[in-house]
Amino acid sequence: MSEALYEVLEGGVARITLNRPDVRNAQNIKMTLALDDAFKAAAMDDAVKVIILRGSGKHFSAGHDIGTPERDIHLPFERRASLWWDHADKALSESAFVREQEAYLGMCRRWRDLPKPTIAQIHGACIAGGLMLAWSCDLIVASDDAFFSDPVVRMGIPGVEYFAHPFVMNPRKAKEFLFLGERMNADEALQVGMINRVVARDVLDDSVLDIARRIAQMPRMGLALTKKAINQAEDRMGLRDVMDATYGLHHFAHAHNALTSTDHLGGQDAKSMAKTNKGS
Repeated sequence: MSEALYEVLEGGVARITLNRPDVRNAQNIKMTLALDDAFKAAAMDDAVKVIILRGSGKHFSAGHDIGTPERDIHLPFERRASLWWDHADKALSESAFVREQEAYLGMCRRWRDLPKPTIAQIHGACIAGGLMLAWSCDLIVASDDAFFSDPVVRMGIPGVEYFAHPFVMNPRKAKEFLFLGERMNADEALQVGMINRVVARDVLDDSVLDIARRIAQMPRMGLALTKKAINQAEDRMGLRDVMDATYGLHHFAHAHNALTSTDHLGGQDAKSMAKTNKGS
C-alpha cells in the first residue's frame, strides 16, 4: 500500500491523497518520498494543470511521525531537495539537522516551487507538520470541521521547520498561536487570512474540484509565471530568510532538549502531545 495515492481526474486536475489514515496521516519518510513521486508525476504531465492535496480518513494530517511502528527517522533515504549527506550514520545534532533540512524544510520548499498551482484540501486535524504541507500549497480550502495547531512549543521548539507563521497570519496572532498551542478552527483561520475558503464537510471534495477545474482553464504558462511572481514577492518580504534563521533556532532547541531532558523532543511523544492538546 502506498503512503500517497495519485490519480488524474478530468479537467486537467491531479489529486494526491495522504494514505496513512490509521495514524491520522502521520508523515514518515516513506510518505514524504511517495508524496514527492506524486508531485513530480503531476509536474511532468502536460495534461495536469492543477494539483489537489488531501488526506484520507478522518483527518488531513497530525504532523510528523513521532511514535508509530513505521517511524523511520534513523533510516537512510534518497536526497532530492538538496545535496546534504546521509544522516543515518551521524550522531545526535548533526543527524537531526541534516535529516530535517532535507525531509522537512527542503521538501516543502521543493513542493512550494512546483510551477503548477496546488490546493490543500483540509478536513479534521491539520497539526504541526500538517501545516507545513498545507502552507506549501498555493490555496487552502477547509471544511467546517477542520482545525489547525502548532503545539511544538510544548517541546521547547519554536514552531515547525517550515516557519511561515508570521506570513500566513499576522505576527501578533502567530505569537498567540504558538504560545498557547491551541486549536484554531476553520472560521478563525479564514478570518486571519491563513486559508482561502471554508465549506461544509459534505461538499468539500466537490468544492475543491470545482475550484481546481476553473483554475485549469487558465493558460499553463500564465499560471506558472503568476505563481512565481507571488512566491518571489513573499521571499523578498523575508519568508525564506526567516525560515533559514528560525531553522537554526529550531535545532538549537533540539540540542538543548537533548542535553537537559531525555531526548531531542523534550521528553514528549505522540501520546503525551495528543493527551495534552486534545482539549485545546
